[in-house]
Amino acid sequence: MAAVVALIFALVMFPVSSPVSALSSNYYSKTCPKLETAVTNAVKKAMKNDKTVPAALLRMHFHDCFIRGCDASVLLESKGKNTAEKDGPPNISLHAFYVIDNAKKAVEAMCPGVVSCADILVLSARDAVALSGGPTWDVPKGRKDGRISKATDTRQLPAPTFNISQLQQSFSQRGLSMADLVALSGGHSLGFSHCSSFQNRIHNFNATLDIDPSISPSFATSLRNVCPAHNKVKNAGATLDSSTTVFDNAYYKLLLQGKSLFSSDQSLLTTPRTKALVSKFARSKSAFEKAFVQSMIRMSSITGGGQEIRLDCRRVN
Repeated sequence: MAAVVALIFALVMFPVSSPVSALSSNYYSKTCPKLETAVTNAVKKAMKNDKTVPAALLRMHFHDCFIRGCDASVLLESKGKNTAEKDGPPNISLHAFYVIDNAKKAVEAMCPGVVSCADILVLSARDAVALSGGPTWDVPKGRKDGRISKATDTRQLPAPTFNISQLQQSFSQRGLSMADLVALSGGHSLGFSHCSSFQNRIHNFNATLDIDPSISPSFATSLRNVCPAHNKVKNAGATLDSSTTVFDNAYYKLLLQGKSLFSSDQSLLTTPRTKALVSKFARSKSAFEKAFVQSMIRMSSITGGGQEIRLDCRRVN
């Protein structure tokens, strides 16, 4: 989930069905019993070489599920005249697709043609959290891979500039609640954001103020030093919380101190219900982890039009 690149909100949504009941945590127990070990090993190996892998996998999973459901459409390559989701503006900075490729290769060697790329992506996101010090959980499995991937659909992703009503609409259209919104925002415990996703808060905030008054002044100064008004440094940006490679509840503590990056983060403090949950999660890591697991299972159970078990995660069969 981590840094979502700002994009204009599109009101037109493709219908996404509610969480599917056909998923089962023991779906592959007979057909591919060593599936989860293979996926975990692929994630572990990648993490040894690149500490940004967990944040990348979590964000990739979120971006997949919010468009056409969790059908691995985000993994498909652009082909011919069709520009795929991964090449849409909010997804340009997605990376670590090779981790899914490596996991799929290992799984295919054991159980050819059995396990979907969609399930491998969901398992990888769970492992990304668990291997970063966060909770683990049983992942319901049995998804199918989709055959449609369009860059234009990425307009549907919630942007970092969204206010609370825009976020509520985006989540409710996918069968997710305000409680899910607050819990899943905790995915910002991992990762990094480029300046473009939060520059609206530190330069020309509105007609009368240059800086968003809800940001801590010292934090705003540090962000402006990294991201000047006419920033020319391509990879300039900031980490999403103070412990960017550890999955914890620091995100919520910083949010209450005015030290969050995105307008969408700050918006969680603008309604009594969501602010109460932020405060609860800031106080209790265990309460946050319990809620996060429940919301991740709900989000990962959104099904779309998956039809097949892809042999290559980057291409339809």
